[in-house]
Amino acid sequence: MADDDRSPEEEFQELMRQLFGGEAGGLDPEQLERLTGLGIDPAMMQTVMQHLQGAFAGADGGISWDLAQRQALHIANQDGLGVTDGQRSDLDQAFSLATLWLSEATSISELAQPPKTLTRGGWVEATLPVWQELAEPVATSIADALTSALRDQAPEEMQGLVQGAGRLMRTVGGSLFATQLGQVVGRLSKEVVSGGDVGIPILPAGEAAILPQNFADFGRDLEIPEDQLALYIATRELAHARLFRHAKWLRLHVISQVTDFARGIHVDTSALEDLASRFDPSEPEELRKALESGALLPQRSEAQTTALTRLENLLASIEGWVDVVTAEATSRLPSAERIAEAVRRRRAVGGPAEQALGSLVGLELRPRRMREAAAMWRAVTDAVGVAARDALWDYPDLMPTSEDIDDPAALVARLEARARGEEPVRDEFDDALAALLAGEDGGPADPEAGDGGGPAEPDDAAEPDDAPEGPRPV
Repeated sequence: MADDDRSPEEEFQELMRQLFGGEAGGLDPEQLERLTGLGIDPAMMQTVMQHLQGAFAGADGGISWDLAQRQALHIANQDGLGVTDGQRSDLDQAFSLATLWLSEATSISELAQPPKTLTRGGWVEATLPVWQELAEPVATSIADALTSALRDQAPEEMQGLVQGAGRLMRTVGGSLFATQLGQVVGRLSKEVVSGGDVGIPILPAGEAAILPQNFADFGRDLEIPEDQLALYIATRELAHARLFRHAKWLRLHVISQVTDFARGIHVDTSALEDLASRFDPSEPEELRKALESGALLPQRSEAQTTALTRLENLLASIEGWVDVVTAEATSRLPSAERIAEAVRRRRAVGGPAEQALGSLVGLELRPRRMREAAAMWRAVTDAVGVAARDALWDYPDLMPTSEDIDDPAALVARLEARARGEEPVRDEFDDALAALLAGEDGGPADPEAGDGGGPAEPDDAAEPDDAPEGPRPV
């Protein structure tokens, strides 16, 4: 059959076959004009095809994170401002003095490399790999759900074509999410003041940085001398970076808890199917709004709620320690308490971009129990001193628990007993472990077990109860 003899329905099906069959580059614009018989606007269809062709050209079944980076950098670099020599000099001086003050407030050593002043674009490039790692489980879930929903919405006669378009549909969904993430991260680059401003380690381990553009915006309405503000922010940023450099396990611990939470997210398919039923590819704004508002993410499961509680306690412990160390290091600053309260309020509320990020990945990275955790760290410092307090970060097993945050008295008592050289009080866990070890060493796990009631031979006897024990972690 000649091309001119095809019906509009056949023309449309041919276009879809070319697109999904990998022949996107061979589409003839004149074919689009023949779709008017179906009531389809050729100009709109041309736009849709261009978007789909672009997605198909780069489709490998994965998500194009380059889109996220380009979108974030476009927003971050809109003002075209960089870091002036004066800003860099002022912040370098603040970092130098903050380093000296921190050496008096913590036993954790200095950073191996000097802190930086970053532009907004530089912050995007330095942190986007972490945002990608945190968001990828949700992006994959949305892309897979979009593929399924669109397949379910397709008419029966199109099922053969749609089944062959799974990779493309998944790429389109992932690309939309990546673009939206880029917009959120780009806007976030205009809010954050320092590398540790969002509570999680988004910069490489051991790196500290301040964004001068945002630092100026943060202090504009506080009516606090800029040199004092710079000293406080520099001290806080260095404390955060020192902690993650010292506790080498901590970065992976935080990131893995966030990604474990994100992997438990499954898109609300009913909401997505409803959206897909009225989705206009030429007007993707509704899908963008649904992604950013969190409308596609269902209520948290019980397992996710438990994981979120663990993460909040961990973030609160980190922020609480940073808060206490910063307060002690900046005690010479007349405005230190006012700045600290402004920082706490800002962290508790979060900015618009941070709220959008929470909706996008279903997680708000805010330390809801920071004040309680800070009170715990102050109690520990008063009881056993700086060195013993900071030693709790040496290993994960030594970290305070949520119960310690609620009531630090038991933690303080254990630390004080250890400082006096006393053995910790045995609990049920110690007794169970001792019984298990005794069984593994050949000792009788059941006191009534035996060969007839006679006394045990010396070689078969269990170790004496008063055998010395190793130190038990606090």
